[in-house]
Amino acid sequence: MADMKKTQAIREAMVEAYRELGALGLNVGSSGNISVRFSGGMLITPTGCTAETLTPKDIVLCDFDGKTTGPLAPSSEWAMHAEVYARVPDAQAVVHTHSDYCVALASHKKPIPAFHYMVQSFGGKDVPCVPYYPFGTRKLGAAAGKALETRTACLMANHGMLARGRTLHEAFETAVRLETITRQYVLALSIGQPMVLTDRQMGVVAKQFEDYGRQPRAKVKARWQVP
Repeated sequence: MADMKKTQAIREAMVEAYRELGALGLNVGSSGNISVRFSGGMLITPTGCTAETLTPKDIVLCDFDGKTTGPLAPSSEWAMHAEVYARVPDAQAVVHTHSDYCVALASHKKPIPAFHYMVQSFGGKDVPCVPYYPFGTRKLGAAAGKALETRTACLMANHGMLARGRTLHEAFETAVRLETITRQYVLALSIGQPMVLTDRQMGVVAKQFEDYGRQPRAKVKARWQVP
């Protein structure tokens, strides 16, 4: 009974998170997908779902080979999620979006350099952009999964973005923060080439980030914080 309640809570949280991504404009229609590591595999949004139609019972349980037991097929990007979980033991949730500014920058195959110190919040001195591969392929999954070994998010050329977290809420926040900083970088480029912080400067930021964000935070009532 406890396991059933836990599974239901995660399913409800995933629906809430997926709807919130749509409400924020990070996904439109059936674009994007989210997953949570679960029971030796993952719970993942089904292929073709929308924020308006997705319900908790629609969430698909599948293993890391894409095998399922339910009537619905997992997202076409299940292999990408599986690669992240296989490569990053810390990852407990993955969020993929086609958010506007991430797509715009990724269409130029551009990474995000250290134009702002908050780039360090994604785990290093840049946010990489992995090469283009057709969606839903193992090659795309391997490329994105490798990028997320050392970063919490990346861009994917001519496609979108991918973020991971130790919780669903953390992965969600990382995805939102990436869209924000990508928008800021695109705006900076509209004026000219922005100044990029040096490796030494980013090294100082990295040390500062060791304790960044550890202060107590107010509890938010969103159900998608559960996992």
